[in-house]
Amino acid sequence: MDIEFDPAKDVANVAKHGLSLADAAEFDLSTAVVLVDDRFDYRETRYRAFGLVGGEARCLVFAVRGATIRAISYRRAHRKEIRRHGL
Repeated sequence: MDIEFDPAKDVANVAKHGLSLADAAEFDLSTAVVLVDDRFDYRETRYRAFGLVGGEARCLVFAVRGATIRAISYRRAHRKEIRRHGL
């Protein structure tokens, strides 16, 4: 999967979640639960995807720009999300 991200956002994501946005390239969207994130007006369609990477439940927040995925946040899924999405 072609992925891009803001380098400054990557530094913040590593500090907050311990995962680099570059690691989101491991995420398999074809097997993930993908939801439109319409909680706020982001000025673009954002998605929240939940899936397993190496046996660990993860959450990827992203937008699609052409053929590229723009990673916004990448973190471990919370217990409630794991239950809700059957991970």
